[in-house]
Amino acid sequence: MSSTEHGRMGGCMGLDQCLNFDDFQKLARQRLPSPIYNYIAGGADDEVTLRQNTESFASVDLVPNVLRGVETVDLTTNVLGQRLALPIYLSPTALQRLFHHKGEYATAAAAEKFGTMFGCSSLGTVSMEELAKKHKTPQVYQFYFHKDRGLNTAMMQKAKESGINVMMLTVDSITGGNRERDLRTGFTIPFRLTAAGLAQFAIKPRWGIDYVRSEKFSLPQLDSHIKMKGNTLTIGRYFTEMLDPSMTWDDVEAMKEEWGGTFCLKGIMSVADARRAADIGCHGIVLSNHGGRQLDGSRTGFDQLDEIVQTVGERLDVLVDGGFRRGTHVLKALALGAKAVGLGRYYLFALAAAGQQGVERALAQMKAELERDMRLMGCTKISELNRDMLRFR
Repeated sequence: MSSTEHGRMGGCMGLDQCLNFDDFQKLARQRLPSPIYNYIAGGADDEVTLRQNTESFASVDLVPNVLRGVETVDLTTNVLGQRLALPIYLSPTALQRLFHHKGEYATAAAAEKFGTMFGCSSLGTVSMEELAKKHKTPQVYQFYFHKDRGLNTAMMQKAKESGINVMMLTVDSITGGNRERDLRTGFTIPFRLTAAGLAQFAIKPRWGIDYVRSEKFSLPQLDSHIKMKGNTLTIGRYFTEMLDPSMTWDDVEAMKEEWGGTFCLKGIMSVADARRAADIGCHGIVLSNHGGRQLDGSRTGFDQLDEIVQTVGERLDVLVDGGFRRGTHVLKALALGAKAVGLGRYYLFALAAAGQQGVERALAQMKAELERDMRLMGCTKISELNRDMLRFR
């Protein structure tokens, strides 16, 4: 029986009924135990920034041109030395095999099918080496800076040996955000749930069956360096106890030199920091507030995009993530000069809903929206999008 047939018989929606982000989110919520769903969906504090990430797109209007002859649309773009078939990529996210038992296996395969880039997290659940061997798709390694400098060097060396071309250092997470949804459910790695959290697992047995039958859960980028037996490593403890809050620009510059290849900073938000990244020779920056999961009340990457592109856009590649759910959202960012847009929850809910098939459906819908919206804007290629096509309310 297909997942769609099962959903119809059980009174729940099926994958073929998922037409947009909200639909994938609903299906994911049906299938995930609530502690895991809330880990994906939640943000920091009052989740103001989480909501604002998507709401910010409404403050900018598109101004289309007509009669431009747009029979064909070219969505290819060059970013961080990589040629992508789409101006979107799958942002690195942690713990994917908790959301669906195939995790990064499904994510990487879907990215390869659509010719785009995907990120492997330091908290990933499939090894970057295995993914690099299996897929030709460009892979970005998202890195956290640890107090243990020897660990940093060892992890970078492993990335080099794995054939990773792009290092993406996250700089907005020197300590963990206040994620109250996780505190309420007792979400930890490994699981140590509250009674309410355990009850939610009991009423979603399908997830548990897949989890038990699949390969043993692990964090292969960290397993050889971190001992979790006997202790519970919460996500908050990982950020607070293992990452280095004393990290400075001197550390970043030294790491860039040690890496020796394409180097990108994720979590830049101010013009001053963007300029500093360019000054030390970074190849790219990602404007990001970590999906609203770190500093609540911070500005959105999209709202900072125009000013930062005008300041450093000629010196490095500017990428952006946070709240992108529609092709029109992506076009607005590209028109402001972003080289590419990172998707997070957009594909994670699709992954949770239906694995690789879900991610592929979500990417196919985003590609179709981009092609249709480009035609409606009167553009045949990404380079034709520009700031004159936007009006700020």
